Amino acid sequence: MAVYTDVGAEELEAFLSGYDIGELLSYKGIAEGVENSNFLVHTRRGHFILTLYEKRVAASDLPFFLALMQHLASRGITCPQPVKNRAGAVLGEVAGRPAAIITFLEGMWIRRPSAGHCGALGEALAKLHRAGADFPQTRANALSVAGWRPLYAAVGPRCDTIQPNLSAALAAQLEEVEKSWPGNLPQGVIHADLFPDNVFFLGDKLSGLIDFYFACTDALAYDLAICLNAWCFEPDHSYNVTKGKSLLAAYGAVRPLSAAERQALPLLARGAALRFLLTRLVDWFDERSAALVRRKDPMEYFRKLRFHQAVKSVRDYGIDA
Repeated sequence: MAVYTDVGAEELEAFLSGYDIGELLSYKGIAEGVENSNFLVHTRRGHFILTLYEKRVAASDLPFFLALMQHLASRGITCPQPVKNRAGAVLGEVAGRPAAIITFLEGMWIRRPSAGHCGALGEALAKLHRAGADFPQTRANALSVAGWRPLYAAVGPRCDTIQPNLSAALAAQLEEVEKSWPGNLPQGVIHADLFPDNVFFLGDKLSGLIDFYFACTDALAYDLAICLNAWCFEPDHSYNVTKGKSLLAAYGAVRPLSAAERQALPLLARGAALRFLLTRLVDWFDERSAALVRRKDPMEYFRKLRFHQAVKSVRDYGIDA
């Protein structure tokens, strides 16, 4: 369960008294998510999300995240919005944690995305990238290529308890990716965590994007590579080229990829797989995290990494070279 910090009813009522959103009727913890504590709050004015920002989220980054959501909404992207309290602030404190009230977004996430869902995601991602083009703030991506070696060092030879010789295989992959990582691709605001559970649908229509707490400034095509990993593999870990083609075509119809981005896509996809493999390994061996959150299988991303290693051409992803 992803409620790290509990909130008492009286404490919540006192916090909500600073907002013009009505009297508290009920609230409950939200089990999904791994970074923050989230509660669904029902007041006389409707439903809202209370987010308590835990220690893995730096308080100094919160203004970036909240301002970004406001900016994207002003450019037509449907995403939750921070609610200002009566003093005009979007940040407060509950249970010793920085906290915000966020608007509730209708919809539900899709457990088994179809090619149509992947196409809707590709269009939404490209629109997000265009909408963020004039966002004035920047935030370095702490989980880009420069951050992967420290993650690898944190797990070290313990990986071999999951699979023999995994540590050596990861070391070789990390060295290859570090040497070849592109530094000249178009940059901008990226979501960096647009997994299916962060994309809401009403029926087959995409209704909005949530959870911008990994958002940062990085290569736009890297965001696309993260989505290929998250959306286009089947439960047996095979890559579904039909889904990939739908996602990439819809993205390209809104924001065409440059020749350099197309050429770099296999390497970016390898890097994205390595990033999530390493962070899942860190969580796998973190006993404190295991007590609160259901750990995700790191080997899922090792199998994806193996697929990307074998890619001969960008055509293998469903896009013309």
